Amino acid sequence: MKKKYLLLALLLVFSLVLAGCGPAEETEEPTEEPTEEAIDPLPQGQELANAYAGMYDGTVVTMSGPFTDQDEVIFNDSIASFEEATGIDIQYEGSKEFEANINIRLDGGDRPDIVDYPQPGLLKYAVSQGYALDLEEIIDPDWIKENYSEAWQKLGTFEGPDGEIVAGIWARANGKSFVFYPKAKFDEAGYEVPTTWDEMMALTAQIADDGDTPWCIGIESGAATGWTMTDWIEDVMLRVAPAEDYDAWVAGELPFDSEQVNTALDYIEEIWFNDDYVYGGREAIPTINFGDAPKPMFEDPPQCWFNRQGNFVTSFFPEEAVAGVDYDFFYLPTIEDFNGSQPVLGAGDVYAAFNDRPEVRAVMQYFSTAESLRVWIEQGGAIVPHKDADFEWYVDPVTRGVAETIANATTFRFDGSDMMPGEVGAGTFWKYMTDYVSGSITRQEALEQIDASWPE
Repeated sequence: MKKKYLLLALLLVFSLVLAGCGPAEETEEPTEEPTEEAIDPLPQGQELANAYAGMYDGTVVTMSGPFTDQDEVIFNDSIASFEEATGIDIQYEGSKEFEANINIRLDGGDRPDIVDYPQPGLLKYAVSQGYALDLEEIIDPDWIKENYSEAWQKLGTFEGPDGEIVAGIWARANGKSFVFYPKAKFDEAGYEVPTTWDEMMALTAQIADDGDTPWCIGIESGAATGWTMTDWIEDVMLRVAPAEDYDAWVAGELPFDSEQVNTALDYIEEIWFNDDYVYGGREAIPTINFGDAPKPMFEDPPQCWFNRQGNFVTSFFPEEAVAGVDYDFFYLPTIEDFNGSQPVLGAGDVYAAFNDRPEVRAVMQYFSTAESLRVWIEQGGAIVPHKDADFEWYVDPVTRGVAETIANATTFRFDGSDMMPGEVGAGTFWKYMTDYVSGSITRQEALEQIDASWPE
């Protein structure tokens, strides 16, 4: 009997083993939607990687700034490949009244996702009011430190209600201490590039004696009219006074009605207020748009020969003009020798964010790369402070030369009016210098008015 039960037990175990070896029933594992963490982040941040993976396709990022006309066209060309790759629509609204209107918009709650500031002074106000976002919470701080020099990082740091924040990242940069000229005609006339201020003034007199007009100057720029004049003052200030005086002036510690500023204006008046030296004479300067000012250089024969301006001005040159052939530049010569200093005045566009959404983060992370402006670099007229830029992108030899000059500058200072409080730098400084040039007020009245406008 025991043997019978033992046999049955063995048969039962054997049948169970056979059942376990049979084919398993197929079951579907539950699937999860991919999360942001499922995509490996890029050095700039997680959202940029997500954007390239198509996660923000169909979204819109609004942007406001001063780019108009040709600048706006080139900017849109620069971001086209990113928009195509990610499906994010970056809608840039450019305005010639940007400087006058941006703070009104922000105060009224009408805040674009991203604002492109040509004046850090205007951004300073937005940060002080708590409007701007801290970009170290949007872009990986290690990437910011890796891709921007300490100087550019400092220029993007502002004091907010709760302390310092990185409120801006720098995009297009430019140098301003350059004089452009029509090279082919210049060489044909037998003129030589000046290397000192005295040589430049001697050549100016020679061109006038030859019956031509040496300088192309225009300061009209909509609500920003006058900034070309303030650039001249800043550039010459760096040539008649040490950099420490320039810094004190920008900080409001050295008044406009000072010996240093008046000395700079003496040198400028020698050119600007001599009707034989300026295209259209002094009275035409406030009516000529800054972008139109150099165009007479390219007439045959040239109607004027010199245009002191930032390297971006080449965007306004005739399309058929060839860099290094039809035009070139020389460094605006020094006046006083401050231990061999070769100062360069510069400026740029700083981008700030005002609304925190994933697609906005992705765009800001993209703007922290040189790739965001590669098209502009390759077309000429733009230099970037990003360290990941390839120097070979500067296919225009003139722009490459400007980049080299900036890189080799022993003294680099940011545009003074852009660093001053907005009500001065983008306000009274522009206005009263325009009135002074037009002759409606005296130099003394202009300087006193600007000093009186400085905020307490």
